[in-house]
Amino acid sequence: MHVEPGYVAPAKVALANASAIGVVIWGCVAQAKTLLRDPFAPIKSLVAAAFFSLFMQSFHMPVGPSELHFVGAMVMYLTLGFTPTLLGFGIGLVFQGALFEPTDLYHLGVNSLSLMLPLISVHLVAGRRFFDGTPGATLSWARIIKLDAMYYAGVTSMVGFWLMIGDVATPISAWAAFASSYLVIILCEPVVTYVLVKGLKAFEDHALVRRLTAVRGIRLA
Repeated sequence: MHVEPGYVAPAKVALANASAIGVVIWGCVAQAKTLLRDPFAPIKSLVAAAFFSLFMQSFHMPVGPSELHFVGAMVMYLTLGFTPTLLGFGIGLVFQGALFEPTDLYHLGVNSLSLMLPLISVHLVAGRRFFDGTPGATLSWARIIKLDAMYYAGVTSMVGFWLMIGDVATPISAWAAFASSYLVIILCEPVVTYVLVKGLKAFEDHALVRRLTAVRGIRLA
């Protein structure tokens, strides 16, 4: 999901950076509002950033104009919650750029939005009902696959958007090859998500699981 330096003009990169900062500020305000009832929320964001960095570094390969990554988005979202995952993306990208790929810092805003905006869409459209006690909102294997498919459709669409407004001519076939490569992730990631959520649910009354995860509010089918 990385867009390499040189594809997007500096003025558009600056706009993306400003937009990403706005999303992060919005996430920080949302997290601040939860501190009284969930003082461990900032720690969850750091845990999300750590797991995101681990997932990203564990598997990544160039595909067409971008890269195929094991993002672990739904793994983090369904175990840690929406805001920690949102902020974890930003913190994780800064950490990875500073430590492993300094050239990625140039497109920090671009790559952050490519991960954050699809997560916001998934949460608002289909995901939050699994956390807010909506009647009948049980998390099943099929629903995890649906959430994953929605999320990665958003990520690949965001990459397509950056390439479309970019300064480097990119054949649509190259983007299609990149987008189709994420079918592998859509098939594999739900397995990890389901196993981890089910495992944590078995210990949901444990103090550490209760404080550092969001699985207590999820009903698993």
